[in-house]
Amino acid sequence: MRKYIKFKAIAVAILATVAYGCTEDFDEINTNDNALTEDQLDASLAGAAFAAAQYSGIHNGSYSSPGVDDQGTWGIATGIISSTFVQYLNAGFSTDRNAFGGFESRGWLRFYTVAVPALNNAFKAAAGDEEALAILKIWKVFMFNQMTDHYGPIPYTEAGSGKEFVPYDSQESMYEDFFILLDEANATLSASTNSTAALFQVSDRIYDGNIEKWNVFGNSLRLRLALRISDVQPDKAKTQAELAVANGVMLNNSESAYFEVSNITPNNLNMIVNSWGYVMTASMESLLKGYNDPRLSVWFVPATDGEYRGQPAGGLNDQFGTTPFSKFNDAVLGNDYQETKDIEIIMASESYFNRAEGALNGWNMNGNAQDLYEEGIRLSMNQWNIDDAQAIQNYISGTSTPVVPVIKDTYPDLDLGTPPVSQPVAWSDNEANQRTQIAVQKYLALFPESWESWADLRRTDETVIYPLLNTDNQDAGVGTDLMKRVIYVTNEISSNREAVNEAVNLLKGPDTGGTKLWWDVN
Repeated sequence: MRKYIKFKAIAVAILATVAYGCTEDFDEINTNDNALTEDQLDASLAGAAFAAAQYSGIHNGSYSSPGVDDQGTWGIATGIISSTFVQYLNAGFSTDRNAFGGFESRGWLRFYTVAVPALNNAFKAAAGDEEALAILKIWKVFMFNQMTDHYGPIPYTEAGSGKEFVPYDSQESMYEDFFILLDEANATLSASTNSTAALFQVSDRIYDGNIEKWNVFGNSLRLRLALRISDVQPDKAKTQAELAVANGVMLNNSESAYFEVSNITPNNLNMIVNSWGYVMTASMESLLKGYNDPRLSVWFVPATDGEYRGQPAGGLNDQFGTTPFSKFNDAVLGNDYQETKDIEIIMASESYFNRAEGALNGWNMNGNAQDLYEEGIRLSMNQWNIDDAQAIQNYISGTSTPVVPVIKDTYPDLDLGTPPVSQPVAWSDNEANQRTQIAVQKYLALFPESWESWADLRRTDETVIYPLLNTDNQDAGVGTDLMKRVIYVTNEISSNREAVNEAVNLLKGPDTGGTKLWWDVN
């Protein structure tokens, strides 16, 4: 287990006492007479602040910091939002029928009152240490990229400034800055003769301050962002993707990024999924069963009747009566429930799928699309301790296709007769089918990290999951289809209205879940 004494003693205090948000609505949360002031931030606090920014930046909360956060942050910001939208899991909340129900606020609030202040404090405390600052730039890109790809234009340039009214930045301008920050970080880390950023050696819960691994993380993130803009800025996307691969992206699972959990920074997903009633979805069942995917029994357990059964998304309240559905596998959660299973951030398998798609685009990805695709599958299997080479090869060469979920046997009128995916795993000789195969296998490999999965499904427009059975959202572009974005939060609309109105102008569409983001042009 990594050292985290400083994190326990200092970072939780930073989370609890230094946070300040975007608008005056956060004053009550952030007022603390014992708060640290900026002149008290020095290098000794840089690692602790970074660790705090890491944990809150991946939308997890600690019950060990009373009054600041708890595990409900993941449950609402991720479980009820993106994980439900992409149909990884389902617990029957209103978002299952494309209604936000106020759940859009939690992730925003925690990001701007906890994650952003912690990151800003880390920057201030690390002033003068170029290696530490380079790593922080990479993490800043990661954090803000996830948020802007959820909401669209968001406070960025002046986020955490403490101003009463904070402007929103356009997505296009943020992406421009993302690549600049990644350029700066790569230049510093590539030139470094050190193996470790000393300020972060103790408290960095992802890579222990390892400079090479952070640089690989930044390059892999650059590749992800290059694909994101590939429809709206194709020339720049090609340049950035080829640069990422030339600089060095993740090649094996030892380079994958996990946050190492502890008793004070637990894995929120593990605390939430079964206690809140999350179950496997019919879309996941269709794919995993149809492909004879060995990850099925790793991720889920049979329902009480012994059948692996997924719940259709968009069901009405009590529509399925007492029908049992498969829950998340407790064995994956860890024997002590939340303190052993580290949190996935970016996996090496994703870089292979991204390179495979890039190769189909005609980009130089140091490999051909089929080989990259198949290696992505192998790494994902290995990630989940599936190491039988022949079993993995059988999966890769498999010709079976997704199946109709078993719930249709009980409810034959459900519109589930035609699985959304008709392609096998075995590599097709048709490019359009190949793109679908990459999207499907990346969807599975990203599990359970749904923030990226949702963004990727919106970008590719590949049909991987079933439409909802029912919808509570009649806004244009929503209905039973995949939600396009998260709406702005009520507190911001009431207290920072002028900025929100400008953000809606930047959206070029109404503040609804049906308005596509800047990069989502197809």
